[in-house]
Amino acid sequence: MYSVSINGRVSALKLSDSSNSGFDELFLEAVDEAIASLGDSCKQAIYFNLEETFKIKKHEIPFKVEEFVNAIEAIFGLGAKLIEIQIMKCLHKKLGDFRYLPDEEELTFTEYVTAAKMLDHFSKSPT
Repeated sequence: MYSVSINGRVSALKLSDSSNSGFDELFLEAVDEAIASLGDSCKQAIYFNLEETFKIKKHEIPFKVEEFVNAIEAIFGLGAKLIEIQIMKCLHKKLGDFRYLPDEEELTFTEYVTAAKMLDHFSKSPT
């Protein structure tokens, strides 16, 4: 279930996993590219820590975005924001012409990913 704020009202939307498998792959590629930018040893250590400490396997990240964010914040503290920004940049490149304008001044990683996932889902839905 995803909550999205539209004109100040919160709407709930459930997207099936099968309809978003393409997006999930793109998102995972974006996460992998952003983490790889830290170096191969760091990348391996992060994925190991995610799985062993936080019980998040690499392939589960698209389904556990909030838990992933919490884990990255626990590992890197304030530096997690830089990783989140890098993931959003990589994801933006993969999605093409996607623009997200948050209702509030502060952009959160989970809101961005949810909005991107919805856009990808609806752009593939038959009209």
